[in-house]
Amino acid sequence: MKKVSLILSAVVMTAMMLSSCGGGASNEEGSSNEEGSSNEEGSSNEVTIGSQVWTSKNLDVATYRNGDVIPQVQYENAWEKLTTGAWCYYDNDASNGTKYGKLYNWYAVNDPRGLAPDGWHIPTNEEWTSLENHLGEKVAGTKMKSTSGWKQYSNGTNESGFSGLPGGYRSSSGTFRDIGKNGLWWSSTEVSPNYAWYRPYFHRQLWPLSRYSYGKKSGFSVRCLRD
Repeated sequence: MKKVSLILSAVVMTAMMLSSCGGGASNEEGSSNEEGSSNEEGSSNEVTIGSQVWTSKNLDVATYRNGDVIPQVQYENAWEKLTTGAWCYYDNDASNGTKYGKLYNWYAVNDPRGLAPDGWHIPTNEEWTSLENHLGEKVAGTKMKSTSGWKQYSNGTNESGFSGLPGGYRSSSGTFRDIGKNGLWWSSTEVSPNYAWYRPYFHRQLWPLSRYSYGKKSGFSVRCLRD
């Protein structure tokens, strides 16, 4: 009996050590609260394109870098009145977040607490342009779009490894639009007090990765660039 007790004690101690060192399930992409994922990125979710290192998935965090919670805002009339950071799932459906990540307004992108994980930042308009120039202005969108998931004839080649998906967006008025057809990603560059630059991929083939400006209240996808 004494020998059995010693064996059981050793098993318990080993389990405790593995748990404290991360030997169990990884929490890198786990939930920091009930609303969403923690503010971390794993190295498996990055891709090198030219001289830049990008995340290969859309951002899916519910806290700023310092741990402060970013509000999840679901109702249209509340969304259109925002002048501070917020996020939502497309159609307020968490299953869309699993595939497309979260949609953030630009106030979250620009918040001084930091939306991007440590060691990363939200790309500027100039950094998006560098990516476009590296891949080729007229074909960059096709090279960055995923090989499936886009409606009609518009899947990309994903030669870049960017794996862009058509996550749609939320307008300034709070309505959801174009999932499966369009993908829109914020830059950190402001145009005016009410507008900022973003990059879209449309469902059309060979669409250039041109810059456009849109209202800061809108909810777009976010990619991060390594510092």
